[in-house]
Amino acid sequence: MPLFGKNPIKPLRPQKAYCQIFEFSGTSNIVSPLPSSLSFSPRNSLDFLNDINLRANPVAPLIAGLAVAAAAYAGKYGIQAWQAFKARPPTARLRKFYEGGFQPVMTRREAALILGVRESTPADKVKEAHRRVIVANHPDAGGSDYLAIKINEAKDMMLRRTKGNSSAF
Repeated sequence: MPLFGKNPIKPLRPQKAYCQIFEFSGTSNIVSPLPSSLSFSPRNSLDFLNDINLRANPVAPLIAGLAVAAAAYAGKYGIQAWQAFKARPPTARLRKFYEGGFQPVMTRREAALILGVRESTPADKVKEAHRRVIVANHPDAGGSDYLAIKINEAKDMMLRRTKGNSSAF
């Protein structure tokens, strides 16, 4: 018995075990891999929607709506997060610390390493770098006396107040 009502398709002769030849209202023969119980009707192909009970599962539209809403919210917050990520200020990359201790006699190279500047840096930039480093390592703020002496010696070396005199320590 056909699934879609009266069957205008008539089987003529079996060609293979799984195929039959059908004649559509006097037109040419068509080979179909469908068994005769699943014959196709030439009427409107959307008629099968009439056979489906759309109210069989009343929760399905609710679940589909929630899924669409969740996808919309996820997309919204994803776009906001991406825009915030792109708008963030650039972060300074961490530099590797200099390995090794201080040299017995401070050189201009060592002074530049202590202050975090180049050897050819102008005096005003050296003073800014000295202030930044000494504030972070001042003994009154919990820093080391030894480091404060070395920082001040590095500033003097970079400003050419001393010429390679040995450290107090």
